[in-house]
Amino acid sequence: MILRRSRFIHLLPVGQDRTLIVHAVSQMRLPADRDITALLEYFAEGRRIPEDCDPMAGLLAKSSEPPAGLRQAVERTVMELKSRQILTELSPEEELAAIGEELSAKHGRDPAEMLESYRRKLKEGGADYWAVGSSYGLDDFSGSRQRVDALLFGDCDIQMEADFLRREAARRGIDLHVAATFPDDIRFAGEHKHDVILVGALRVRHLVAEDLENGLNPHAPYIAYATELLTKLREITSAPILIDNLPEPTVQPLGLAERGVKGHRTRFRLTNVALAEVAVAFPDVYVVDIAAALGSVGSERMLDDGQVGFTHFGSPGWMLQRPESEKAAVHGIFPDVAPLAHALGGDAYGREAVTAEKHIDALVTVTGIDRKKCVILDLDGTLWPGVLAETGSPFAWSAEISGAFSYIGLYFGLHEALKSLKKRGIVLACVSKNDEATVRELWKYPDHYPKQRLLTPDDFVTWRVNWDDKVGNIRSIAEELGFALDAFLFIDDNPVERDRVRQRLPEVEVWGEDPFSLRRRLLNDPRLQIPVVTAEAASRSELVKAQIARQQLRSETMGEAEYIAQLQIKCAIERLTASSPKLQRVDELFQRTTQFNTTARKFSSGELAALADNPNARLFAIEVSDRLGDYGLVGAAVVVGGEIVGLAISCRALGMGIEHRFLRHILDEMKDGSSTLSARIIPTSRNIPARNIYRDNGFIEVEPGLWRLETLAAGEARAPTAAE
Repeated sequence: MILRRSRFIHLLPVGQDRTLIVHAVSQMRLPADRDITALLEYFAEGRRIPEDCDPMAGLLAKSSEPPAGLRQAVERTVMELKSRQILTELSPEEELAAIGEELSAKHGRDPAEMLESYRRKLKEGGADYWAVGSSYGLDDFSGSRQRVDALLFGDCDIQMEADFLRREAARRGIDLHVAATFPDDIRFAGEHKHDVILVGALRVRHLVAEDLENGLNPHAPYIAYATELLTKLREITSAPILIDNLPEPTVQPLGLAERGVKGHRTRFRLTNVALAEVAVAFPDVYVVDIAAALGSVGSERMLDDGQVGFTHFGSPGWMLQRPESEKAAVHGIFPDVAPLAHALGGDAYGREAVTAEKHIDALVTVTGIDRKKCVILDLDGTLWPGVLAETGSPFAWSAEISGAFSYIGLYFGLHEALKSLKKRGIVLACVSKNDEATVRELWKYPDHYPKQRLLTPDDFVTWRVNWDDKVGNIRSIAEELGFALDAFLFIDDNPVERDRVRQRLPEVEVWGEDPFSLRRRLLNDPRLQIPVVTAEAASRSELVKAQIARQQLRSETMGEAEYIAQLQIKCAIERLTASSPKLQRVDELFQRTTQFNTTARKFSSGELAALADNPNARLFAIEVSDRLGDYGLVGAAVVVGGEIVGLAISCRALGMGIEHRFLRHILDEMKDGSSTLSARIIPTSRNIPARNIYRDNGFIEVEPGLWRLETLAAGEARAPTAAE
């Protein structure tokens, strides 16, 4: 492959070791560091890829990087620059013709509108005059990151944040692409690829502080506008929407005299409460608690209502970054900003960093990126102080010694947080170097203990309490539960054990250094959260315990047929409607299932509702139970037209023929006149178990990934499948 720099790309020096890359047609603007600039200058002539990657690596400043690693980084970066149309395989003439052809497809439209639509489709970043613009470098094009496209709807409060969002996402292994516009530019959501939408504080917030003569609540205009905006967005997109609530004011016009529900600060609090209620009425809309995020670090350093106005709610740091030309409004006379810079710790963009972290937290939760399914806990020194075999009991607390929130409160608080994770659907396991009989005998609480806050052995789905190596025990738990290693969080107070797990099981998240931060981290980490707590999630521990019991039965029976017969499996398959309460669980299933997921496509509950309401689409779900307990809703399929575009089965239901029974039911339901049925397999690193489902049920692969089945007339005999 031969690549060269696009004829439409211009490199504009904007400072030492810093260049602005501008695309003349799309108006894409991307700040680049010295390494990226050197690569682009090298591509002034055509270069062969991958043959020329070695000489390119010699141009870069990362001399300490191993040659092989640097070459890989160069190749990844080159391909990313190609995907952004900065590099191209086309000659200058071919490139001009290609863009002309793309624009001519919109023949008959106003030329200015046509070009603007093209630019909006490729837009990245915020408005130019709001971009903070930290430079892109080689590390920003890591091929291991998961790409997420986000749209920002808002004014300066969120558009200034665009670059901070990208940096915060990169820190967490996410390749975030951001495009920003204004709240009234709804059609942008229909023109630009996106996985999630972020909505900042709306301009109508200024009305919250005004006294309205029509008797409406102060927050009514804000809530009406937010409702209208969300309604319009939902008409054209099913992607998750994160909408910011309003910061709480740090000053009040009348001070202590601001009394009652119409007091200045209370108005904004009530607006936030009403906004939370509005979000519940829309599928996949979630409120980002910006008020809490700013308050947790000190709102006075984050908000400018102490300097410029009661409802702007901008960052005080902006005053340190305004252009000199704006001083004409004050006759060129302005106080020394050194005291303000000192008060902000020299960081003009502290607010943007804080809110970016909060937004990426929410994005991680709603997309399910790197979600943890199980917390594995050490016992001695972690769940209780000391060694249980030596102390004789987890705690020695009584009301005569102290209150429940004294020293003992640290441990009670940890237990309580872990019980909250159970309600979210996170399962608990323990790994402890101990004598299991001793632990079971001594792990008890007197009647005066707050037992509703404390863990018992029954809260854990599985144990490894022995004297074996903890690394081996964690591997054993992963195999038993069927979870990938990156779905686990391990907590241990022993630094030696933590280091061994980090070294030998690098996929596992490891905590335990700071016992005083554990509760907060467990409750706040977005990887331990789910957007909505479903009945399925709340009962997951019992579901997993039943699954372990099934595995035990399987090991005790003579053969697979006997095992399945003893289970007495029952299946309930239904076609879901748009109002079904099960859509949230189907959403969760597609988000969490990686092994038996034919396309790895994630369907939001809003998208599922739209599909269920579409006469050209069908949405199926299967619930399973046996004599040992319920599996819950374990499978779902999305059919559009005559094609199965998504099929997912929870790993706990595999190996018993359920997936084949489910597919055969779907095929029977689809025999309504279509001459052929089709389905797709999109291979991923984890969905090997799903690769043969269509082949085993009579489909033929007509092209890579596309399978087709000639349908049968109703009542016509069908040959048995391999699964039967």
